[in-house]
Amino acid sequence: MFKLTYNMDELGKSMEMQNDVAVIFAKHVIATVANSTNLVFSPTSINVLLCLIAAGSSSFAKERILSFLMLPSSDHLNAVLAKTIFVNLADSGERSNIVRFSAAYSVWIDKSLSFKPSYKELLDNSYKATSSQVDFASKPGEVIDEVNAWAKFKTNGVVTQIFSPNSIEHIRESKLILANAMYFKGSWSESFDAKLTIDYDFRLLDGTSVKVPFMTNGQDQYLNSYSGFQVLRLPYVKDHPHFSFSMYIYLPNDRDGLHALLEKISSKPGFLDDRIPRRRRSVGAFGIPKFKFSFEFEASDVLKDMGLTSPFTRGGSLTEMVDPPSMAENLYVSKILHKACIEVDEKGTEAAAVSVALKMVAGCSLHKSRKPDFVADHPFLFTVREDKSGMIMFMGQVLDPSKH
Repeated sequence: MFKLTYNMDELGKSMEMQNDVAVIFAKHVIATVANSTNLVFSPTSINVLLCLIAAGSSSFAKERILSFLMLPSSDHLNAVLAKTIFVNLADSGERSNIVRFSAAYSVWIDKSLSFKPSYKELLDNSYKATSSQVDFASKPGEVIDEVNAWAKFKTNGVVTQIFSPNSIEHIRESKLILANAMYFKGSWSESFDAKLTIDYDFRLLDGTSVKVPFMTNGQDQYLNSYSGFQVLRLPYVKDHPHFSFSMYIYLPNDRDGLHALLEKISSKPGFLDDRIPRRRRSVGAFGIPKFKFSFEFEASDVLKDMGLTSPFTRGGSLTEMVDPPSMAENLYVSKILHKACIEVDEKGTEAAAVSVALKMVAGCSLHKSRKPDFVADHPFLFTVREDKSGMIMFMGQVLDPSKH
């Protein structure tokens, strides 16, 4: 495991900056590939994969990735990464029906290549990653089946497929796959009574509405109101001394206020971390829609649009990752694929995400009162956050909870 050479205040600031990166990334994803759909993705999963790529890249590409992640040096990256991995590997093997969080890492390398000892040590000791030598060129179908089976197993059956059968030719041309899978299942600290769930109108961006099940309860809530929006914190049961998870819902006051809210959130560093509801308060009308959906996209396309191009070109050669050196000079990242799923109901939340990077050789009516209301009956943003480290594990938007 990496040695922590920075104090906790510095690490906390770095984790806050990782959340700023997540917000900026989400803004670009919404603008380019999810501007009219429900969205869920895992910033942590994508960032950890970038850290893995940086660790094996040439100095030029490593510097570009560090800059993108707002980290000043490789040493700082190592310290933050150690903290990230510590949280991600929180699953000690015990299976709780209340809260469960786990992360897994795996690599598939072509039989013609081998990892450099230093990089293999990183995979084995810091990530506890499994590794396999495979025949990409002759048996791409077997590689696809193996990666998909691994993703399904590591996400408890939530993500069943990351590569489609149509990926055969792309896999055939690959030499290396890096993969990260994350799984979260949490029960609300105060569950919603299914008997109180009622169908209610959810107002869409186009002015129409759909009837969807809304959950409610009579409890005081962690709720703060700000200019133009509200923030609700829904804690999950805490059954681990070192970790504490919550879902946050960011609800604009206006039906069509989601875009303005996202602009506000991304305009100031530390915006989300500075707006954490800490105290309970009485609420009047209270309702949250149930939702379940998945989302998948090529994260590499968004990263390139944001200016992170070096890992995806010959200049981003993976010289610190594999042998022989002559092959490493020509290896680059061709794609980063990401798929995430989430389900929110009366009991709690289940969410999972898988990120894979392919390396190639060139060539998912409520009563009103005078108390503050919180009725999420129009598009909103959400996050699932580990509160002690501050890391955003999952993030997304709900535009239409009736769509799966």
